[in-house]
Amino acid sequence: MLFLDETPEFPRPALEALREPLETGVVTISRAARQARFPARFQLVAAMNPCPCGWLGSGSRIGRACRCTPDAVARYQGRLSGPLLDRIDLQVEVLAASPEELMAAPAGEPSAAVAARVAVAWERQRLRQGEANARLAAARIDAVCTMDDAATRFVQQAATRLGWSGRRLHRCLKVARTIADLAGAERIALVHAAEALQLQRVLPG
Repeated sequence: MLFLDETPEFPRPALEALREPLETGVVTISRAARQARFPARFQLVAAMNPCPCGWLGSGSRIGRACRCTPDAVARYQGRLSGPLLDRIDLQVEVLAASPEELMAAPAGEPSAAVAARVAVAWERQRLRQGEANARLAAARIDAVCTMDDAATRFVQQAATRLGWSGRRLHRCLKVARTIADLAGAERIALVHAAEALQLQRVLPG
C-alpha cells in the first residue's frame, strides 16, 4: 500500500509517474540505451484537502469559513490531472463533522464482519473469472460486468452527462461489479450502479 497525504503538494512529475504502475502493475526505468521493467502492483490511498486552507464546504457544519478564492481552489484541485484521477477507483468526499456529530456517532461494524463479507465476495470473483474485479482487462469487462436494463441505461446516461473517459467508465463498472458481489447478486442492478457512481470523481472539471 502507498499512502499519500496532502497529495496535491507532491511534485506533478512524481504524481504523473504513478499512472503507469497503477494501470499496468509494472514500472519501466529507462536509462541511456537500456530499459528495465519491475513489478510494481500496489494499492494507492491518497488524501487531500478540498482547498489550500482546508475549510471549503465546512462553514455551515463547524463554523469555519474558507478563505480561498475560486481561482486558488481551481489551481489547487487542478494539480491532480484527469488521467491520474481516472486511475483511482474510489473517490470519496469526507465532510467535516461538528463535535456534536463526532460524539454522537454510533459504533461501526466490527472489522471481522467486514473481512468475512469481503472474503465471500473475493471467492465469488475467483470462481467466476479467476482474478479480482480490479484486475479485469478491458476486453473482459463486458462479459463479467453484466447489468440489467435499468442499470445499463443509468450508467450510459451518467457517462454521457459527466463526460467520462473509457477508462473511468470501466472503473465504474468494476466497482459496481464488486458492490454486486458484496451483495451476493449475479448481475449488476440499478442500486449497485448508483452506489458505484457515488464513489466516482468528486472534483470538478
